Amino acid sequence: MSELASSLSRVRERIALAAARSGRSAEAITLVAVTKTVPVDLIRQAYACGLCHFGENRVQEAAGKIPHLNDLVVTWHLVGHLQSNKAKKAASLFQVIDSLDSIHTAEKLDAAVPEGHRLPVLVEVRLGGEETKSGVDPDALLPFLRALSSLSHLTVRGLMTVPPYREDPGQVRPFFQQLRKLAESADAANIPGISMQDLSMGMSHDFEVAIEEGATMVRIGTAIFGPRPE
Repeated sequence: MSELASSLSRVRERIALAAARSGRSAEAITLVAVTKTVPVDLIRQAYACGLCHFGENRVQEAAGKIPHLNDLVVTWHLVGHLQSNKAKKAASLFQVIDSLDSIHTAEKLDAAVPEGHRLPVLVEVRLGGEETKSGVDPDALLPFLRALSSLSHLTVRGLMTVPPYREDPGQVRPFFQQLRKLAESADAANIPGISMQDLSMGMSHDFEVAIEEGATMVRIGTAIFGPRPE
């Protein structure tokens, strides 16, 4: 078994155990393999191991990889911050935008989606008040979702967050709980065209805690592909 296959097997086992602790099956969790700095040949190996959701942090890096992988039947997620001037390119590269946090960017995306199509998006929420991180503040979430509901080419499927880093993964549990409660509030608001079916939270360091708190998507890079080069 290759090192990648072995790492992936361990991650899948951890996902299954965490899902069981939350009363769900592993099939309820979408594993998004984050391929920042990961070369095309290694992505192909990951695909051969059964991965079919991949996440890139930067539009420019993705633009250099995805065209070389068009023969793969996969879903590409943009998991990093999206600038409005990259929205048109992102709409042509990705099947899901996991990190939408600006109405201006949303409008640019909406305009770039071909007529008759809809682009699934998640709204990134900034928890912990970290100014260096992107995301919609919790108090602004419902007005933001109402504004998004008027855009005819985007489909809001849920929320995403990157919580503050803590050495002990258990210490980020309150942030995951907060995102779940925000999703429940958004569902209760019954905003037309807005769904909260997905909660993207949890990365290599803390994904088990995130799953225990209701994550339906986890974004994992290092635990699959190893540490990124400096």
